[in-house]
Amino acid sequence: MPAIAECFAEAGLKGDAIARIVCGSGPGSFTSLRIAGSVAKGLAVGYGVPLFAVSSLLLSVSGAKPALPPGEYLSVLDAMRDEFFASRIVYRPDTGEHELSAVTILSRLDLDDFRATERAVRVVGPGQEIDVHPHARGVATVLDHVIASGAVDLAGWEPDYGRLAEAQVRWEAVHGRPLTA
Repeated sequence: MPAIAECFAEAGLKGDAIARIVCGSGPGSFTSLRIAGSVAKGLAVGYGVPLFAVSSLLLSVSGAKPALPPGEYLSVLDAMRDEFFASRIVYRPDTGEHELSAVTILSRLDLDDFRATERAVRVVGPGQEIDVHPHARGVATVLDHVIASGAVDLAGWEPDYGRLAEAQVRWEAVHGRPLTA
């Protein structure tokens, strides 16, 4: 929160200048997404503005530096267990009309197979052919796409964790039943 307040101060922003909050929605680390989502919800409620969510996989493509050209990419993020969260993205920064496939989980072998069979599609993500991480600067090139997808329901929205938290998986294995709310 102090970093956000400092950022607003450096930009000379006052509360009435905030029109919307945009938050990376995952998939990714449970704890990091939970904190980011909570802060984003708090800011949206506090400023009385809508909250918009954007895929972290899209933010890897749109936030790349140097900027990526229009094209088709497979954006991946570490999902632990030698697996990756992945989404095929058709990125069109010139029109703002981006296409994202549903998020899937690929094993390292599946990712290697993808590279071998889909040579025209470049793989982006940490430690990949194009080594990038999700970055907030990417919101600028996808903002129209994000707004068009609509604001989230503040009461019910949660980030896309991509899969159950490791602690929940272990609890369910020990107890032999799903963990309920």
